[in-house]
Amino acid sequence: MSSEGNKVVCVSGATGFIASWLVKLLLQHGYTVKASIRNPIDDSKKIEHLVSLDGAKERLHLIKANLIEDGSFDEVVDGCEGVFHTASPVLFSSTDPKKELLDPAVKGTLNILRSCVKLGCVKRVVLTSSMAAVMYNGKSLNNPNVVLDETWFSDPLYCEELKSWYALSKILAEKAAWEFAKENKIDLVTLLPTFVIGPALSPTLCQSVEMILNQIKAQTFPNRVYSYVDVRDVALAHLQAFEVASANGRYCLVGHTLHISKVMKILKELYPALTIPEKCEDDMPLITSCQISNEKVMNLVKNFIPLEVSLHDTIEDLKAKGLFH
Repeated sequence: MSSEGNKVVCVSGATGFIASWLVKLLLQHGYTVKASIRNPIDDSKKIEHLVSLDGAKERLHLIKANLIEDGSFDEVVDGCEGVFHTASPVLFSSTDPKKELLDPAVKGTLNILRSCVKLGCVKRVVLTSSMAAVMYNGKSLNNPNVVLDETWFSDPLYCEELKSWYALSKILAEKAAWEFAKENKIDLVTLLPTFVIGPALSPTLCQSVEMILNQIKAQTFPNRVYSYVDVRDVALAHLQAFEVASANGRYCLVGHTLHISKVMKILKELYPALTIPEKCEDDMPLITSCQISNEKVMNLVKNFIPLEVSLHDTIEDLKAKGLFH
């Protein structure tokens, strides 16, 4: 699978953090992109960054679609060889998780897959899942001898107990996708990014980048280990997941795993004038973390962008948006 011959693909939720970079990359590689958004007219400010991309005037088509509306993606999918389904709510807190997270994630995934079956033109579907669909199973992740990989699956019941509704939405959506793909012989690849950072093409602030901002502004840092991946690497992995014929199954997308104290140290070195929290929120020893295997994903992304570059570009983007001084 290659981009030669101006192939047509679609990207759902195209105004999103990951999707915007994916649209940009696809246009750079010569694809015609049919991009779904909730309302192209009412969301004119939200699409400015898309319509201004190189190649957008000639090869980007914005189409209205709603995750929970049956048949909504028929027009988007029609004529496409590849489908990139990135659209899914990202909320780390919710007052009505079924309405705000679970239904849009699961029903949206099944709606776009039904359109793929109905129209019969799609050769491969690439689904954006999350490491949340891998890590929440009750096993201890604070052991450096444990190696986590794509064979791990989160436990829905465990997520319900924790009230981790975002994680549950990603688990249920991916599970539904694999079951539907098997029943309908769809060539499906799922990508599982961890906390995604880096510069945003869109004007809105994504939750994972907002988390970095909040941690910098806090008085102390949590005694936690985090994993990060640059949004540009995530976009590249999506493109490769479609173009590399041998791509299959699930891929953990994790560029760097380290204690938040080390992240704060990197930021202090990059921005000496910043007031960065230097004290942990507790007096316990700094926790360690399991290893996350990158063996499989190296077939899609050979070298992840250095964390220092991702953090620098994240801060510079926040400053440019007036969200950070």
